Amino acid sequence: MDISALPGFYAIAGAAPGRLAVIDADGSSTTYGQLLALVNQVSHGLRERGLGDGDVVAGVLPNGLDAVVMLMATGQIGLYYVPVNWHLTETEIAYIVADCDAKLVVSAAAGTAGLAEGQPADAPGGRAAGAVMWYTSGTTGFPKGVQRKLPGAEPEAVVPLYTWFLGEVVDLRPGDGVHLVTSPMYHSAPCAHTQFALHLGHTVVIAPRFEPETVLELVGRHRVTNAMMVPTMFHRMLQLPGEVRARYDVSSLEQVIHTAAACPVAVKQQIMDWWGPVLYEYYGSTESTIAFSVKPHDWLARPGTVGRPAPTFEARILDESGAELPPGEPGLVYVKSGLGGFEYRKDPAKTAASMRGEWYTPGDIGYLDKDGFLFLCDRRTDLIVSGGVNIYPAEIEAALLEHPAVADVAVIGVPDEEWGHNVVALVEPAEGVTPGDGLTAELLGHCGPRIARFKHPKVIAYRDKLPRTPTGKLSRSKVRQQYLDEA
Repeated sequence: MDISALPGFYAIAGAAPGRLAVIDADGSSTTYGQLLALVNQVSHGLRERGLGDGDVVAGVLPNGLDAVVMLMATGQIGLYYVPVNWHLTETEIAYIVADCDAKLVVSAAAGTAGLAEGQPADAPGGRAAGAVMWYTSGTTGFPKGVQRKLPGAEPEAVVPLYTWFLGEVVDLRPGDGVHLVTSPMYHSAPCAHTQFALHLGHTVVIAPRFEPETVLELVGRHRVTNAMMVPTMFHRMLQLPGEVRARYDVSSLEQVIHTAAACPVAVKQQIMDWWGPVLYEYYGSTESTIAFSVKPHDWLARPGTVGRPAPTFEARILDESGAELPPGEPGLVYVKSGLGGFEYRKDPAKTAASMRGEWYTPGDIGYLDKDGFLFLCDRRTDLIVSGGVNIYPAEIEAALLEHPAVADVAVIGVPDEEWGHNVVALVEPAEGVTPGDGLTAELLGHCGPRIARFKHPKVIAYRDKLPRTPTGKLSRSKVRQQYLDEA
């Protein structure tokens, strides 16, 4: 049936219960009707435990049906849902649970069965849209909850605005799409895309974990039309031999959306040479949501851009004093949204520190070109100043990643009495590659035609594995501290 006029998951499930909703990591299937019945039962179970509008539920759940059920159940009864990274230590989890004032914690051990047991499968009364409150990664200090005001209206009244916004940004539309989940749903983008895939009537396929061949096989088997990935995934897939890549049919892909980390131009170009012009990029943060976006053909015309301001957003580039900078001049990126602001839960000082009036900064340095396309340089905290010159680690990392011997790389600034900072590259060699002086000379030679001499690493050191989050983010502060401790 045509579901394009139906306002989101709950309406779609009521009208087309036999539609396929979820294919879990173990291969089991759940229809929209079955999922809605579970969601309604859990909603009733949460209400029975005394949770009301504005209360908080935390979920320490791996990717799977339970995580999807919690997302959609809290989303129709006015609750805040906090997905918690289940890889964290007990102490770290306890901090988030206490900080968000969770009245209930749902864990993998218990799942949602206890909440659903004995509950009716019909819709709860007094339905109201909830919200997900994600905790930022905490690469600098303790993580903080990013909280938005609840809309105070039923989901059907607010979902169409967000599905319209997503359609404008990445061309996703209601219909028979198939969305592949490749990253942990305790992160904001994978979680949001799972939720909106269901609001668009798509089937959600959950990968057991990210492995290049596993993901390519799932794309072919389920005729996946859209997915959310991160640049490290692209890099790993490009390292597969040509004959392995050729085994998999990726012709069904229409939108592969990437965010969370800078994508080297060469990597993105190679993926589009392989998959076609299907890579959509957006830039933002848990706080700002999707602030800039770029579609494939616009990116191909301006390689390296992260796009123009998304609908309802405005952007400015400011210097340290708050003065606006002209096109081409790098400064701190500030954005303002018409979709409403946020606050850090229980931390008004941190909220205020990230704002200039209504304008929020994600903390990145970039510049706008004359047509309003944003090009990022790096995070302000990762900027290296050597001999009085600004050096952006991401640029050096992108150059080194073009070398086939490099599986991953992190570039940091290390204090130096003469220069202020020296550039150090920590390289994870590709499989089968032996690190040593020969490789170092080869990598420095490789940098020659790609980046200016003053940006070349003074030191190249080798690591078995660089610490990245499942969404591909590298904590340079952690890498830098480890390096300094060893030195």
